[in-house]
This record gives sequence, C-alpha cells and structure tokens, in this order.
Amino acid sequence: MSNPEVASEAVRSRVQVESTTTGVEVLSARDVPLGGPRALQVRRTISQRARTLIGAWCFADHYGPVEIPAAGMDLPPHPHTGLQTVSWLFSGTIEHRDSLGTHSLIRPGELNLMTGGHGIAHSEVSTPDSTVLHGVQLWVALPDADREAGRDFQHHVPEPVRMYGAELRVFLGSLEGETSPVRTFTRLLGAQLDLEPHAAVTLSVDPGFEHGLLVDAGDVRLDGTAVQPGELGYVAPGVEALTVTNRSDGPARTILLGGPPFEEEIVMWWNFVVRDHEEILRARQDWEAASERFGSVEGYHGRRLPAPPVPDVIITPRRNPPRRADRV
Repeated sequence: MSNPEVASEAVRSRVQVESTTTGVEVLSARDVPLGGPRALQVRRTISQRARTLIGAWCFADHYGPVEIPAAGMDLPPHPHTGLQTVSWLFSGTIEHRDSLGTHSLIRPGELNLMTGGHGIAHSEVSTPDSTVLHGVQLWVALPDADREAGRDFQHHVPEPVRMYGAELRVFLGSLEGETSPVRTFTRLLGAQLDLEPHAAVTLSVDPGFEHGLLVDAGDVRLDGTAVQPGELGYVAPGVEALTVTNRSDGPARTILLGGPPFEEEIVMWWNFVVRDHEEILRARQDWEAASERFGSVEGYHGRRLPAPPVPDVIITPRRNPPRRADRV
C-alpha cells in the first residue's frame, strides 16, 4: 500500500508509549486515512518517535474489518524503493500487479512479499467478490548493502500448526520448528498466532531478536502485560521465551514480528526508505518523470498515483532511541 503521511517524522506529534515493570512497552496506534475521498482508515504503530523499527520492520499498518464501498478499493500504481512490502490478510481479497510483470491475488493466510530495492511500482485493487477488508500491511527496510536489489516477488502459503489452545502460521523466518522458505535480506520473524478462549502459549524465541506483538482481537497479555486490540507490545532483545495469553471468552488473533536490532539510520518519506534527503528528491523526480527506475504496471487501466510535494524541511535520518539498561 501507499503511505499517505508525507510530513517529516521529526515534526509530527507522536503517540503515547506505556512502559511496564515486565519489560514490555505498549505502543498505541494513530489513525491514518489511506487513499482519497473513500479513505481506508488504518491504525499505525510503527514507525513512531519512540520506536522507529523492530528488527528491520519499519512500518506496520493494521486495518479493518471494514466494509468495501460498492466502487471497491482501488490503489493506483505507486512506487517503492529501499524496502520489501509484506501483505497479510485476515479477510477479503486484493488483486496485485507490479512492474516486474506479476499478477497475483492476496488472500487470507497467504503471504505476498514484494522487493523494491532500486525501484518498483505496483497497484492494489479489491476483487468484486470482496465485501470486507481486514489485515496488516508491513514494510521491511533493506540494509545498505542490498538497497539496490532488483525487483522481486514471492508468494507463500504457510501451513497452520496446531499448538495447545493455539494455531501458528509462520510466514517469515523460523518459530517453534517451522521455517518459511521466503527470502529476506536480514533475519526476520513474522507469524500469525491465534488463541482459543482463555488459552496461553509460551513460544521459544531467539534472544538476539527484539519482538513486537500486534493484537488484532482478544483480551491479550504479553508476558503478563495487557496489549489491547490495535496496540503493539514491544520486548527488547535478551529473552528466550514469550508467553501470550488470551483472557477473553472469544478467540484472539495476533501478529508477532521480530528481528535483530537494525543499527542503520533510515529516512522514510512517502513510499521510499532511503538514507538522506537528497535520495528522496531523486526518487520523487524519477517517479514523476516516469523513468524506467520504477517501470510500468501492465493491466491496470487508470492513472498512476502522483507523488506528493516534499515538505519544506530537511528530513533527517533516524534510528531507534538507545535501549534502557534494564532492557539489555
């Protein structure tokens, strides 16, 4: 998806972060309208001032369930550079086309991962039989050595794994003996964890990773700390197990993200993940000039999405704030 926020991260007001005695930080989301007059409201937990990244995960939008208007959801071709996009749905179906020539459907429980290193463009349109959209859109920052990687697209359907009172789908990385075959440029973890009413599960995790648990539904506790739907619970590196509990009478659904701390500074503006302000200007100019850097999306009948104006400030690189001693 396209990112409608184009103001500098440094000048925007940020959401609240709640620190707890368990070592879990709870990040609240902010509401962001995605699109035009019939904007899709998304809940964004990262990036924010308190937490720029979790591993190389640099962007997390959570949306729905929301009814699709009669005209459907139609996101015209738009560019990406310096990142991988991860699309994961709970309900609905989206048709994906990109400048690599890919034509694919995004369905619930199926991973679509697109690489736009040097540059790629894609469109996303809801299918006529979709009445509700619900899911997450995630971005991964590419490390400096791989920022010029070529266009790529991968599709994977992870097998659900039954655990006591829970079901696990590992779409990136490895967890509880399950490993995704999808290629990434840094070590990552991405998984959907569903829990039955009043169930609890303890997951063995990599102590070198930091983790974020995004809650979609349920009265969830992460290592004893309440994380409400729409919030994200953050845990710093150094733990070997995470306990997730559903205290509600209905099912709970969560997304677990992780990776080793990403130590490089990044600049995020619109749909670009770069390293400095000049790179933003070059990428925007290339998109507006319809250069071959981003290519064209065949099969989409309509205009491309124009780039917004660049803010009248120098957008400076950011990294995560230093970790407190009690998190190490």
